[in-house]
Amino acid sequence: MRQPVRQFMHQPMHQFMRRFWTDPSQAQYRRTWLLLLLLAVAVLGIGIGLRDPWPADEPRFALNALEMLRTGQFWFPHRGGELYPDKPPLFMWASALSIWLTGSVRWGFLIPTTLAGLGTLLMVVDLCRRLHGRRVALLSGLALLTAFQFVLQAKTAQIDMLLTFFTTLASYGLLRHALLGPARGWWLLGWAAMGLGIITKGVGVLPLTLLPAWLWLGYSGRSRDNARPRITRLTLKDAILGIAVMLLCVAAWAVPMIVMATWGDDPALAAYRDNILFKQTGQRYADSWTHLEPWYYYLAEVLPWAWMPLILAFPWAIPAWWRRLRRSDSRILLPLSSAILIVIFFSLSPGKRGVYMLPTVPLLVMAMAPLLPGLIRRRRLHWLGFGLLGLLGGLLLIAGILGAIGVPALARAAAHHDVSPWAWWVVIGVIAVGLLAWARPRRGLWALAGWLAIFWVSWSTWGYALQDHARSPRDMMTRVETITGAEAWLALPDYDEEFLLQSRQPSVQFGDKTPASDQFRRAFAWLQQENGRWMFAMKRQAEDYACIESDRVIDLGIQNGDDWWLIPASATVQCRGDDTAAPLFVAPTTLPDRTGSAPRV
Repeated sequence: MRQPVRQFMHQPMHQFMRRFWTDPSQAQYRRTWLLLLLLAVAVLGIGIGLRDPWPADEPRFALNALEMLRTGQFWFPHRGGELYPDKPPLFMWASALSIWLTGSVRWGFLIPTTLAGLGTLLMVVDLCRRLHGRRVALLSGLALLTAFQFVLQAKTAQIDMLLTFFTTLASYGLLRHALLGPARGWWLLGWAAMGLGIITKGVGVLPLTLLPAWLWLGYSGRSRDNARPRITRLTLKDAILGIAVMLLCVAAWAVPMIVMATWGDDPALAAYRDNILFKQTGQRYADSWTHLEPWYYYLAEVLPWAWMPLILAFPWAIPAWWRRLRRSDSRILLPLSSAILIVIFFSLSPGKRGVYMLPTVPLLVMAMAPLLPGLIRRRRLHWLGFGLLGLLGGLLLIAGILGAIGVPALARAAAHHDVSPWAWWVVIGVIAVGLLAWARPRRGLWALAGWLAIFWVSWSTWGYALQDHARSPRDMMTRVETITGAEAWLALPDYDEEFLLQSRQPSVQFGDKTPASDQFRRAFAWLQQENGRWMFAMKRQAEDYACIESDRVIDLGIQNGDDWWLIPASATVQCRGDDTAAPLFVAPTTLPDRTGSAPRV
């Protein structure tokens, strides 16, 4: 493996880029593919072990995984000792495995999404090679590696990157059967991947959006007359087998869960069963209670950046797609129609999040793949890439300079978030200017791709170092332990998962869905049961209770955008508590008392 790298290092850059313009030989393809893979590993993998889980979702899933390891309860995810019914457990299992293998949350929590991103890239490149040849395969991999949302989510420990891996695997299997088949083994693997996607996040069936165009091509006569390549017809037998495989994969988790929840003696498990099977699936889609956005949210606010920079090519890609679709090119029609239907599917739900669009990115690259050799020759497209790089680099450079000289608005923002990124922004902006000077408009796309790689590497190193202390409360919770003592009990009313994750001592919380006022009343009652207990709370919430003796309170300062108080039990003796106002949950801990039993609550 050293020889291809050594040969590359002694060759001018234009020889490397020329390989994308002419169809490479097998040896050239392997060398260039190796370099692309090394680039992907560097861009997606660098930064592992350099930061803690950050809000919004990362601490929650890390806490789920950590509690699985602490309690041995893998079938029913918990968060702070409380059942967590919002998502199926597969992503938590993957996180728990990587944390167990590495022996560290900090090292393990990012590994599942990084591997999922690399796996997705491998499948896109391989399928494009089989459908369009080696040159297009290399370009498709590079295109996916520049897609902003794809790289962002591959470097974020959220559930959607693993979902995208399974939806891409399902699409890969179905497309191998449809376009390169018949290949019923791949067909069934695709359905198995959908089953695994369902127990990752309920929408694992998104690859079924390939079927409308597939059925139309298969039964309209175009599959034999005009479609290129000829498409494998779907049969009822194949459909039944596929559905059976998918249901078996889902049943491997669902059946034991339902049995334990239905015939167990814990009513909380029955509530978990009903929530995960019904509320978090159909009800969340049809009658969502959170992240409410208008129908055009994705088109107007998400796709312009999520599909960047691929979306720059749309003025030329859309007419080219139309010409190929008129010829019934199934290699274009299937992935493109699937991406469009996914956008429509999520647009119809009142609840919307930008991350829901992630599964469309590999499909978009597959649909755009055969156009890439022609697109990269478009002078105006290079101008657009040049302009986008100038815009991004210019904004960062100007903002960095203004922040460094102390412009009030930027200074206030930096103080609020406890981050001063000005030097980093200036350096990234200067690099953009240097690339623009080198590339000129005629090589704008290559300059943009190079800058994005540099940006992600610097984000994962310098950026992590700048932000971790502000986005992870590790230092604050270590200070709390120093003040209270390692064995002192800590209450976290209306808690955020990142604080409970970093807690160094026995901790309790009062129910994620419980109103904050009820949590505080329950916390007061708990604090007053025994001296030596403490409460960790947001200052703006605790200040509402005049009964708290503020002269006994320890102001811990700002963390994650809020000011925090550490309140001893002795400061709440005048507060009226209520033991029945809220449930009490004990967060599992690896800190047993000296007798070896669980600390007394």
